[in-house]
Amino acid sequence: MSELTLPKLNKFTISNRLEIINKLKKIINPENVLSENEEMKPYETDALSAYKQMPLAVILPENTQEVSAVLKYCNKENIKVIPRGAGTGLSGGALPLQDAILLGLGKFNKILEIDFDNKCVVAQPGVTNLSITHSVQDKGFYYAPDPSSQLACSIGGNVAENSGGVHSLKYGTTTNNILGLEIVLMDGTICNIGGKTLDQ
Repeated sequence: MSELTLPKLNKFTISNRLEIINKLKKIINPENVLSENEEMKPYETDALSAYKQMPLAVILPENTQEVSAVLKYCNKENIKVIPRGAGTGLSGGALPLQDAILLGLGKFNKILEIDFDNKCVVAQPGVTNLSITHSVQDKGFYYAPDPSSQLACSIGGNVAENSGGVHSLKYGTTTNNILGLEIVLMDGTICNIGGKTLDQ
């Protein structure tokens, strides 16, 4: 296996780990800030399991405002952030770094709306790919991008990696099946792009 080149470690961030963790516990529910090795063990790798390392901490926000507050703080303090969906990717997109916060989106696991008229589902990023198909299949619909990990992979991870599957040959990959997104920029700004219908 070839050597994986990771970004240079920020030793200042690592040396201030406890201070960073304490600050994050003031920003979100302290129970959702994981900092002990045994708590973070499940997050030390994604499906590319040949490469493992513990993150600085794991943050499990419960709403968009918490994500915004965490990113705003990390941006101000120059702390790296690695977003993570279900951790099923093989590209290394969710590999943790020792000097980075791992931002887990597993608590964002609700389908907010099913709009059959516009053939649209509004879902949080932690919803699994297959759950979307299950939520609409009684009306004869399905979600076309179907990676082999669709049972476990999250829609947020699919968006980040532009996932596809066998149906992608006909219907395109994830980016061809998205009408809109709510995103949080690194400075904490919350943006809405697109909407439930195609642009006219």
